[in-house]
Amino acid sequence: MEQQVVSFTVAKDDFASALAWVARSLPSKPTQPILRGVLIDADDNGLQLSGFDREVSTRVRISAEVSEPGRILVAGKLASDIIGSLPAKPINIDYDGTKVLVTCGSSRFELPAMTIDDYPVLPDLPEVTGTIDPSLFSEAISQVAVAAGRDDTLPMLTGIRMEIDGEHVVLAATDRFRLAVRTFDWTPAQADATAELLIPARTLADTARTLDNNTGEPVEIAVGTGESIGRDGMLGISTETRHTTTRLLDADFPKFRPLLPKEHTAVASVEISPLQDAIRRVSLVAERNSQIRMQFEEGSVTLSAGGSDVGSAEEKLPCTFSGEPLLIAFNPGYLKEGLAAVHTEKVVFGFTQPSRPAIMVPEPESLPEQSAEGTFPTPETDFTYLLMPVRLPG
Repeated sequence: MEQQVVSFTVAKDDFASALAWVARSLPSKPTQPILRGVLIDADDNGLQLSGFDREVSTRVRISAEVSEPGRILVAGKLASDIIGSLPAKPINIDYDGTKVLVTCGSSRFELPAMTIDDYPVLPDLPEVTGTIDPSLFSEAISQVAVAAGRDDTLPMLTGIRMEIDGEHVVLAATDRFRLAVRTFDWTPAQADATAELLIPARTLADTARTLDNNTGEPVEIAVGTGESIGRDGMLGISTETRHTTTRLLDADFPKFRPLLPKEHTAVASVEISPLQDAIRRVSLVAERNSQIRMQFEEGSVTLSAGGSDVGSAEEKLPCTFSGEPLLIAFNPGYLKEGLAAVHTEKVVFGFTQPSRPAIMVPEPESLPEQSAEGTFPTPETDFTYLLMPVRLPG
């Protein structure tokens, strides 16, 4: 049988970017060695690079001058490291049936080709369910993914719940210590589309982070249409040149809406940047990231941490506060991550009791007014971060 020959020339930056994007989704400890590979299809339209670990698949298309079309399979992370290190000159790839020769300027590499016969067939994308602006998609995913669990023994907490109701979408994630909820509107393929999905948070966050937000092209979200939404257990995310699929999680996400308080006994508004800086300084003496205390009173919030054994720290910041003075403690890491997810100049805290979860929301146009019963309604917002307090001594 005649050996296949493949040959093409490709721009370094395009090839390096595509390889790095596919390689980042490849498993570091694959169940089969072949899954370490990136499949390169060279044809008259350029190159398609693909990766698949039986859970997540990635495909990206780039332009190239193809003189001998065909397919090759190379070790993904090694190829990505090599291509990324080459000078900014055209890269020539030649495959003679046994080895892959990479030349770029005066650099020359020889890579063994992996056997292509047993490479799995990549899954097809489901039908497009709706489209969304890439910047909005990236922002929304980043805001909720921070609260997702990382313990694989609790799969229902490692996902982001996605609720589709026509043009309205709700995302939610929790690790039991905090809960993040984001709402937004998109353009559904069908006006009456409805679905409840649980998507692996790590895959969704990685995909959103690497989207090119400068193209202006909407992102296509594909889980099927009509009666078939979510039925095949697969989610597809596509832009003009990049496609990702991931298996949905088969688990029940906790009922989260009852956890969100409708009203509060006290509210506070604090500027985020100085608060982040103060938390970073004060938490230097917090033992094992244990807790940072926040004393809220009219006009100020005082942050403190530590004790007699490790030293102590205290810092006072101005804040707008309404309600009875309150002392509450939080894990400083969770607090900082919540503040980073609030994309306004100030954050609004809502409190009920020092032992009950507090909410953090973006600053509204005006703080909620106190009701006749002495409580404050939760501000209407598209993002809410609910944070469990740490128990105070005594």
